[in-house]
Amino acid sequence: MPVSAGLYYQVHNQAATLPVVLIHGAGGHHLHWPAEIRRLPGMRVFALDLPGHGNSLGAGQQSVQAYAEAVADWQQGVSLQRAVFVGHSMGGAIALWLALAHPENVLALGLLGASRRLRVNPDLIESLSDAEKFLGVVKQIVRWSYSCRAPESLMAVAYRRLAKTRPSVLYGDFVACDSFDVGGRLEELHCPVLLLCGEEDKMVPARSVRQLAEILPQARLEIIPEAGHMVMLEKPQRVAAILLEFLNGIQIQKSATTF
Repeated sequence: MPVSAGLYYQVHNQAATLPVVLIHGAGGHHLHWPAEIRRLPGMRVFALDLPGHGNSLGAGQQSVQAYAEAVADWQQGVSLQRAVFVGHSMGGAIALWLALAHPENVLALGLLGASRRLRVNPDLIESLSDAEKFLGVVKQIVRWSYSCRAPESLMAVAYRRLAKTRPSVLYGDFVACDSFDVGGRLEELHCPVLLLCGEEDKMVPARSVRQLAEILPQARLEIIPEAGHMVMLEKPQRVAAILLEFLNGIQIQKSATTF
């Protein structure tokens, strides 16, 4: 089982040139990325489990900054000089923080269902701190995370996965999201950015992603119809195709760079 700096990870196509690091969202793990994305053709794709999530040991964190530093330590541990970071929701916040705190390590960003801040309903956070309410809150989170067209089977798998998350870890993740805000620093961001979200996202509404695109005029914006917050699981082939087109552009631009 590959582990670096305490983080479990999987890697696909080790021989490929362009390294792509997938960072899951709150309460998630590497399998929250579908196979179509974990196995993008022609890319060296790393899928991580954040501290306290999935197969990674330790405790979860309560700030995006702490998670970002854990990913930076992992990156150093696997000797990746620079990489493209693709993050979903809280993972997108982590990727944004990495690009601002360690710009020398980041080639580009792919942000799915993410924005410059991630406010969370305070009642939801409070309920997550109550063990008796935990499973009910998990059901609510899953309902909010998918479009009304999502298959019941997909949502059932999502519930089983999220219900296995330690309550303290999920609570800490939502605390981390709620305190995240880099709105005053976005002018420091100079790398290419792909912004992608589901048109029916209830957790991070498409209007928030559009606002981020207006602040980052160099960013590419893609809004996927008939999809919610877990856009990569509802529309895996479409998301994979958009990511691959974006990454191929990065590979062409950086072909002379040693990764």
